[in-house]
This record gives sequence, C-alpha cells and structure tokens, in this order.
Amino acid sequence: MSRYLFAIWDGGGAVAPELGVARRLIENGHQVRVLADPTLRAQVAAVGATFSPWVRAPHRTSNDPSGDVVKDWEVRTPFEGLRRMRDRLIGGPAELVASETAEQIGDYSPDALMADYFMFGAMIAAQGAGLPVAAVMPNIWALPVRGVPPIAAGFPLAQGVPGRVRDAMLIALVNRVFAKGLPALNQVRARHGLRPLRSFYDQVLGVDRIFVLSSSTFDYASPFVPANVSYAGPVLDEPQWAVPWVPPWSEDDARPLILVGLSSTFQNQGDLLQRIIDALSTMPVRAVVTTGPMIDPDALTANSNVSVVRAVPHGPIMEKAALVVTHCGHGTALKALAAGVPMVCLPMGRDQDDTAARIVHHGAGVRLAPNASAEKIRRAVAEVLERDSYRLAAAQLSSSITAELASSRLVEELGSLASKPNQPRQRS
Repeated sequence: MSRYLFAIWDGGGAVAPELGVARRLIENGHQVRVLADPTLRAQVAAVGATFSPWVRAPHRTSNDPSGDVVKDWEVRTPFEGLRRMRDRLIGGPAELVASETAEQIGDYSPDALMADYFMFGAMIAAQGAGLPVAAVMPNIWALPVRGVPPIAAGFPLAQGVPGRVRDAMLIALVNRVFAKGLPALNQVRARHGLRPLRSFYDQVLGVDRIFVLSSSTFDYASPFVPANVSYAGPVLDEPQWAVPWVPPWSEDDARPLILVGLSSTFQNQGDLLQRIIDALSTMPVRAVVTTGPMIDPDALTANSNVSVVRAVPHGPIMEKAALVVTHCGHGTALKALAAGVPMVCLPMGRDQDDTAARIVHHGAGVRLAPNASAEKIRRAVAEVLERDSYRLAAAQLSSSITAELASSRLVEELGSLASKPNQPRQRS
C-alpha cells in the first residue's frame, strides 16, 4: 500500500477525472490525501480520500464567478488568456503553492505526488523533497510540441509547408508568453534547492511521468509527445454534484434524443444556452439541457420537448442519445465519443477549440462559433442527425476508446512510481 498526495485546483471539468484517478487508487488499497480548493471538499470525501484545503495559494471558496482565479471569460484573445493562466495559476503563485505542498509532505509523508499539470509549485516542493512526481493532464496534450498546432489555437492538423510554418510561428509566440514567467519560476526552484530551468515548460516535462487522461487515437498530438508521457485513456467519472434524472417523455417516444452540456464553470454561457434551446424547441426532437452549477435553469425558457435541468449524469443519457451539443469540454466530448455519439461543437475558449478541431478531424461532428444564431445551430443539428457519416465516425472512435480503456495500466504505473526510492535533491 502506498500513500499519494494529490495537488489539484477547482478547474471545472478537470476535477472529476482527477478525482477518478484518486478513487481508483483507493479502490486498489492505497491511501490518498487531496490538497485542493475548499469548494472541492465534498467531492474529495465522496471518492474516499482525505482533504486539505489551499489556504495561502489562490483558491475558490464558492462557486460565485467573482471568486474565479483566472476569469478567462473577460479576455479578448487567446494570448491574453495564456498570460492570465501563467500569472494567476501556474507561475505567479508557484511559491505559495510550493510552500503549502511542502507542509503537506512533511505532515503526510507521501510516497509520491500526483499534481495537476498546472500545479508547478507542488511539483517543485515534491522534487525538492526527493519525491517521485507524476503530472496529470485531464484533457488532450496541452504543451507546445513540434508537428501540432499550439493549444488554444483550435487549428486543424497542419497539411504541407504553409501549415507547418503557421504552427511554428504560433508556437514561437506562445513560447514568448510563457518565457516571461521563467525567471520567477527559477527563483522558486532555487529556494527549494533545485537547478534552474531553461524553459518554462521544463517544470512539467521534467517530472517522472505525465499521464494524459485522453485517447491516443483521438488526440493527434499523441505521436509527438515526449517519452515520459503515457496516454492512460479518458477517466469518465461523473461529477459528484450530478443527480439522477427522470425523462418527462414516454418510453415509446421515437423522437431523437439530444443532450446539451456546456461548461460546469462560468464562461458567460447563458445566452448561448438559450440560443441552443431556441433551436431545439422548433425541431422534432427531445432534448435534455444541463446548465451546470453556474446557470439557473429557471433563467431559461423552453418548449415542452426540451427539459432544462441543472445537472444529471451524462453517461446514461448518452447511451440513448442521437447527438450531443457541447462546448467541447474534454470530459463531455470523450464521454460522447466513448458512447459513439456525434456532436455539434460550440467551443468557448480554453482547450475547447482544440478538442473541437479533433472532433472535426475525425469526422465525428461539426463546429460552429459560440455566437452562432439559433437558426445556424438548428441547421447544424439537422445535418448531423441526418448524415450517417458522423455517427459512423463516432462509432469508430468508440471502438478505439473502449479498447484503450480496457488496456489502461494507470493504477499499475502509479504503483510503480510510488515504489521508486526517493531521489536526492537537484541542488544548483
């Protein structure tokens, strides 16, 4: 039996898969303590782990949008969003995150650290203490890598020289954004007895293992990632706050069933939800619209063929659904593909455009801009429902994802990591 310390943040859709990893470790006889935002206390308890809250590091104390650490819905460009992530979540608070993690290491004496890939400070504290470190990426591969468009661009895979030049130029711009955070990051590393880094990304690239909780078939970055990266397959656990739902329609209702799910965090998505509802309310379909914790279902209006609820487990509905309309959060998208369900994608930022690009790349859906009119959404829904090619492409991905899940060795590989002897600290 090993003891794991998890260091995570309240990142919306990232929480359920990361805590799903914790649950799997606990079910295999290991002990887990989770260092996380106070808002995640109940979800941590639900998987059987012990909980410690962030106190000095940036954290959320409620679901009110005013408490969001990054507030990325305020930004106007992807580069501004990356700067906010660098300064408010990844690099800026690294010393506060490191100091709290070091305290937990001293109190809990873990055998290994499992950190969300944004938790640079936690990785530094563990490396300074000589602990094995695994980073978990609960989405597609998100770091710049030659051969793949950079994250947040939402571009398709490059074809030919113009596409490769495009990617190289964008990666250079992204690198310039993060390079400005390197001096401060190296100061934190020096305080924990670690050598300076040459690149900002080397903090996460230099850990013992990186586990990408996605499908290597789905993510076209998979052939280009470093050797210490494992695609563990998606972890499709439902969030703890999802509650059972009883359909308001009769069991013999033959109209196609559509699931609508946008972000569980605030992205100012209320208006888009209403346009989706307006589109579906005029169609011969049944639809269940999940608003998530941030949007009040009563603030939206719908016809009787559309049921608007706050939260339900998506998995059981996807087993019967003909289509999913989504913002392309990684969890929703991979659950849909695992069930063989095609999508209409309306990405709103973060890594959602990149997930949507991969869905379109595989032919399993169509992508619209988030400001698309209700009529454009209606036409896209009709197209995906009527053309078999989308359903067949989703079914093909379902077969691959199912095989990857059956062969995943995530728990075994984490067990091997925890059994490694402590390493001497990398002093400068």
